[in-house]
Amino acid sequence: MKVETNSAVSVGLSGLQDSFRALRHRDFRLYTAGQSVSLIGTWMQSVAQSWLVYRLTHSESMLGITLFATYIPVLLLGPLGGMAADRFSRKWIVFTTQLLALLQALTLAALTWSGRVTAYHVIALAAVVGVISAFDIPGRQTLFIQMVGRQDLISAISLNSAVFNLSRIIGPSLAGLVVAAFGEAVCFTINAASFLAMLACVASMRLPHVINPLGKGGSGSLAEGFRYAWRSRELRLLLVMSGLLNIGYAPLLALGPFFADDIFRKGSAGLGFLLGAMGIGAVIGVVHLARYKGIRQLPGIILSSSLLMGASLAVFGLSPWFSLSLFMMMCIGFSIMRQNAGGNSLIQTTVPDEFRGRLMALYTMFVTGLLPFGSLAAGFLADRFGPRPVVFSAGVLCLAGGIAFRFAMPAFQAWVHQQEEVCLV
Repeated sequence: MKVETNSAVSVGLSGLQDSFRALRHRDFRLYTAGQSVSLIGTWMQSVAQSWLVYRLTHSESMLGITLFATYIPVLLLGPLGGMAADRFSRKWIVFTTQLLALLQALTLAALTWSGRVTAYHVIALAAVVGVISAFDIPGRQTLFIQMVGRQDLISAISLNSAVFNLSRIIGPSLAGLVVAAFGEAVCFTINAASFLAMLACVASMRLPHVINPLGKGGSGSLAEGFRYAWRSRELRLLLVMSGLLNIGYAPLLALGPFFADDIFRKGSAGLGFLLGAMGIGAVIGVVHLARYKGIRQLPGIILSSSLLMGASLAVFGLSPWFSLSLFMMMCIGFSIMRQNAGGNSLIQTTVPDEFRGRLMALYTMFVTGLLPFGSLAAGFLADRFGPRPVVFSAGVLCLAGGIAFRFAMPAFQAWVHQQEEVCLV
């Protein structure tokens, strides 16, 4: 019995080491340290921004418009961000976007401190964040393979998602308390200061100043990147599934303040707890995902994530109890981040480096760029039907997508197995 116990402990420790293997790379450790600080500030600003719009307008549609303004630039400008990531130094793209994000946070803080802020100011500055993100996301996503190589790519992407969601636990919880005690302006100021950590860490990275020249044959055009994705039925299916789940996820982001305050009467602290619970579930999911060294198991993870996501959204939409809603938020966070990290890993593992920026931009357009349409529709539909039916319907949509994906699984799995063998060669 003692031998069996020691063996189980050894296996557990080995699995834990596999999950964190990307941290053996110095540049990834620096990147993670900067992200850990910066993302807490980002989540604090996100919650405070939603609460500020809610406080100023008490309108579901205005919350939807704010999220629309945040994400629509990612959809419209994402291809340009991908081209930039394939042409210029990815490290300095990230440095520049973080500097611009710092200036945006300072502007929002100054307007709020002065008492002159309006919902339209918030919406305009949210659009600025969207423009920055259109270049920042492809830049940072394509930076992973330069930091850790292909072998530790799943670990790096999953750990990055874990950091993102740990900050989702800490940031919203802090924001709820800070907004209640001091107001939204303090959260915006903290976010501005948090970018200094990321700027310092990125500047300290020792990655070579690599310029990825475009223009070699047809691969240098924007259209060629889209054609590359369109020629693969499996890539198209992966993009559609990613987009569907994130559209289903959008109503929850847009209508969170109404569930926290109007339905459950928990105020800004309740919103922080709901988002924090989502973060806990996401961290559990992506840390487990980080153990995988290959891509063979990812199709099953995508299928199970879509089904769990749909069921959890539907239950959340009907839940009469705050405690049940917290648990459903954990399940939603678990499923959506495993889906996103799994899809990200599949694309980055299988595409050639010369297409990496444009393919990641296309993936970002489906994952993040489609959120504005979900959030805008959610806001206007909730004005007419209420938040609960909208979130429940989003859950049914995700369930339908998961069932459809199940029928495509055999061919999709065969393609993944083939791609893994190619990568090993």
